[in-house]
Amino acid sequence: MFAPAQMALLPDGQRLHLNHGPIDLIIQAFGDPDEIEKSYEQAMVGFPEILPKLVSELAYLRRPFNVDWQPEGVVARRMQAACSKHSAKFVTPMAAVAGAVADEVLQALINERELEKAYVNNGGDIAFLLTEGQSLTAGLVADYHLPNIDGECVLTEDMPVRGIATSGWKGRSFSLGVADSVTVLAQDAASADVAATLIANAVDADHPAIKRTPASDHDPDSDLGDQLVTVDVGSLDPQTIDEALVRGEMAAAGAEQSGHITAAVLVLQNNFRVIGAAPAGLIAQAA
Repeated sequence: MFAPAQMALLPDGQRLHLNHGPIDLIIQAFGDPDEIEKSYEQAMVGFPEILPKLVSELAYLRRPFNVDWQPEGVVARRMQAACSKHSAKFVTPMAAVAGAVADEVLQALINERELEKAYVNNGGDIAFLLTEGQSLTAGLVADYHLPNIDGECVLTEDMPVRGIATSGWKGRSFSLGVADSVTVLAQDAASADVAATLIANAVDADHPAIKRTPASDHDPDSDLGDQLVTVDVGSLDPQTIDEALVRGEMAAAGAEQSGHITAAVLVLQNNFRVIGAAPAGLIAQAA
């Protein structure tokens, strides 16, 4: 079904690139060179099996979350666990797939290795390791169509965050809402991924400038079926923007109060809202 997995160091000699079908990872580990080499070898060992295993369970992963279903694959189990926190809402395990892959590859990367820090970036959904005294600077892209760094946050070892994910109608997956982007910080990438998806869905409003079509029109196999997904958002008036962001804020606040996320940054047409204990640097640039 797919070509063989591609695995190689990037030209800088520091980062590892793993690609298999829709999975595209940039990985970097920091520390002793021998430990880094071994960690990269570990990440490559199991990587080619991730996609085939996901495909074998795809029919179940595309269905609405069912607490009684027990996945066989380790990535699918991560997806199921992340979605279980939001079982009261419509969600399929596919909402967590990118983050869950990042989490699983990070675990393979760091298992029994002594690294200072490491990250696995799966198209913007990032899982990372930080040891004492280490930090990671992550950039905020407010608009997928204008990929500029609109803010930065410095994540430190003492923060309860090991995953970042971004969702929105302009992203690579369908969205039910109108957010340009929703970036979430959470305990792992799978948790951040599903929460970003649901919060982005909640940033919503009714307006003639918003165009929606059934997900199945674009992808007959979409886990969203015939639900209407956002395909275009024209210029919105300030009241509509505020209404949409308030709905998103409520969803984000609920996730934060339940302990499912640490923070979220919501963006709609250059309007920013921050929920939770986001790093001060990110708040300053997003305000």
